[in-house]
Amino acid sequence: MDRVFIENLTVETVIGIFDWEREIRQAVSLDLEMEFDIARAAASDSISDTLDYKAVSKRLIHFIEQSEFQLVESLAEKCAAIVLDEFPVKRLKLKLSKPGAVRGSSAVGVIIERSKNSRGN
Repeated sequence: MDRVFIENLTVETVIGIFDWEREIRQAVSLDLEMEFDIARAAASDSISDTLDYKAVSKRLIHFIEQSEFQLVESLAEKCAAIVLDEFPVKRLKLKLSKPGAVRGSSAVGVIIERSKNSRGN
């Protein structure tokens, strides 16, 4: 299956469990790989036949900017659900990183894989 990807989509949000984290905005970064058959779009060369990664990005940016999760796990799960529910994506792999969360590492986070079938859609 073909994949459309978005790499290093960085958004500011309220995320974290500590009191000080609830009072500031921090960056999170998303990498997405979304299964989507690009054959029709490749043949037609028309945006209407493909997965509009700009629309996916804008939707996730809007959601993340408004959210206030404590855990990256919760934010990642909700982002995956939005993509699967609102876009013609059958399966996705999502990496959500929280840069600078642990001293000595560039980022920490989660990688999840979800599909419409596993969600009952």
